[in-house]
Amino acid sequence: MSPDDILGRVRRPFRQVDVFSSVRHGGNPVAVVLAGAGLSTEAMQGFANWMNLSETTFVLPPTVTGADYRVRIFTPSAELPFAGHPTLGTCHAWLSAGGEGRQRDVIVQECAAGLIPLRRTADGLAFAAPPVLRSGPVDEPLLEHIAAALGITRAAIVDAEWADNGPGWVAILLASAGAVLAVRPGLIDLDLGVAGLYPAGSPQAVEVRAFFPKDGVTVEDPVTGSLNASLAAWLLRTGRVKAPYVASQGTALGRSGRVHVSCDPDGTISPQAHKAHHVCPGHRASGAGLTCLR
Repeated sequence: MSPDDILGRVRRPFRQVDVFSSVRHGGNPVAVVLAGAGLSTEAMQGFANWMNLSETTFVLPPTVTGADYRVRIFTPSAELPFAGHPTLGTCHAWLSAGGEGRQRDVIVQECAAGLIPLRRTADGLAFAAPPVLRSGPVDEPLLEHIAAALGITRAAIVDAEWADNGPGWVAILLASAGAVLAVRPGLIDLDLGVAGLYPAGSPQAVEVRAFFPKDGVTVEDPVTGSLNASLAAWLLRTGRVKAPYVASQGTALGRSGRVHVSCDPDGTISPQAHKAHHVCPGHRASGAGLTCLR
C-alpha cells in the first residue's frame, strides 16, 4: 500500500529528523507529519508501519489549555503514550516549520502521557522527563528470563528496576559499558533497557542499549530518550552517576548517539539532544507520494 492510499490526497507537510547525535545520520530518525488533523488512527498507524522507523509522529492542534501542540506517537505496530526522541524530533520539526510557543524558551507538548515541557537552550532542546508509571524491583523469575534472552548469566545482572514511563521499560545494570556492548541478545519479548557504567573520567558516563520485540524478532533502538529519562532517575537516585552526565547509545549499531542528562534543583530530569538534523528537509506526505521539495 502506498502513502497515497494511506493518507489520501491531502498534501501534508512532512519532515524526517535525526535526533541525539552531532554526527549526521548517527542518531535516531523520526518521521513527523506536521498536519495530522483529519487522519484516522488507522491511517496514522498504517503510515507509521509504511515508514518502518522506530516512531512516526503526527502533529495536531492542542486540546488542553497550556499546550502549544498535540502529538500522537506510533511505532510500526502500536501507539505510544510517550517517547523521548520523537518528542524532541517533533518539536524540532514544528519549530523549524514556523511554530511558536506561548513562552519564549519553553514549548509544551500535549501527548497521551500528559503535558511535556521542552526547553530551548543554546545547545538544543531538552524535555522534562514524565513521571515513572512503574518502578521498583524486578521479580526473580523475570530476571532469569531476561538473562536467558540476553545470553548472559543471572549473576551478570548487577541490579534491575522497572523503569516504565510509558513504553514499559525494564532496566538492568551490568558490570561495565564493555559488558553491555558484548551482549548478543536472542529473542526479546519485552521492552528492555541494558546499561553499564564507563570508568570515572570517561567522556560518557554510561553505555545504554534498548531492545524490544517486533514481528517475532528482536529490534535494537539506536537512541532512546524515554529509556534514558527513566534510567537517569534510577541511576541518580542510587548514586551511580552524578548530573550532568552524557549517556552513549547506538554504539553497537555503528551510531554515535549522545544523550545529555541534567537534573534541575527541583529534581526534574531533562534529557537533551544537542543536535538534531533534518535528514531531507521539506518532504511532504501527499497524494503524489513522498516528494523532496528543493
